[in-house]
Order: sequence, then C-alpha cells, then structure tokens
Amino acid sequence: MDEKQAEYLVAQYADLLLRIGYTWLGDMDDAKDVCQEVLIRLLENPRDFPDPGQERAWVIRLGVNACKNWRRSAWLRRRAPLEEGLALASEDALPEEGGLLSQVMALPPKYREVIFLRYYEGYEVREIAALLGRSPALVSTHLKRGKEKLRHMLGGMEYA
Repeated sequence: MDEKQAEYLVAQYADLLLRIGYTWLGDMDDAKDVCQEVLIRLLENPRDFPDPGQERAWVIRLGVNACKNWRRSAWLRRRAPLEEGLALASEDALPEEGGLLSQVMALPPKYREVIFLRYYEGYEVREIAALLGRSPALVSTHLKRGKEKLRHMLGGMEYA
C-alpha cells in the first residue's frame, strides 16, 4: 500500500465517511469502524476516475453500502445498548442537545439520509437518487416529508 495514497484518502474522505456513518448508524464508534473499513477497501482496490466528483460519488456509495452491511450484521443485531456509555462519551462526539443536527438524527432513516446528502453534502436530487439506488421522485418525496417532519419537530413555520 502506498503511504501517500493512504494520506490522501484520509485527508479527503475520512470526515465525509464519518458523517455518513453517523447519519446511517447513529453511533460514532460504529461510524469510525465503517470509515476505517471503507478506507482500507479503497487502499486495497484503488481505482482511477476522470474527475474528483466521480471519485467522491464512488466513496459515498461505498460508505452507504458499508453502513447497510453493518446494520444487517449479526453482531449489531445481538449487541445490547449500554446506556451508561452515553455518560462516558466525549461531548464533541455527540450532536449538541436540541440543535438542528440532533433533530435531523432523530428523523427516520429514509428521511435522514436524503436530508443529509442534500443539505449537508450539497447533492442534487438526481445525484442522491443514483447514490441511494432510488428514483428521483421518491427522493423528492422523502425530502419533502422529511422537511415537514423537521419543521414540526422544530416548532412550526418559523424555520420554513
């Protein structure tokens, strides 16, 4: 493995993969594991892309697929939640209490995913549809319903 390639991948995509992992899994430790898994996969199977946008889309697709696999894993289904662990977690690893990110994280996954990709990552509806393997119409519907739920959670029309 090339050390420069590893440094490039970590600098370019580690934060993105952590945010995707946290959005999908709701747990920073699981997000770190998924991030590491995807970065190792990228190092072991390098690909060349004609432009950085295609590479970024590929990395996002790998991250989303890794999260889906993680959620289907037997290990995840069999583990018990440790409520005491929340008190030990560092404050910067958790979204701020009552903030917009914590409200987005409280949405159902189908809404949380599209809102994250649209408003936090800046993807267009067609790009989100391609990344998630859904139709653009379904992505638009999930965006609309997710924003309505978020508006209701935040207290009404002042955030419209």
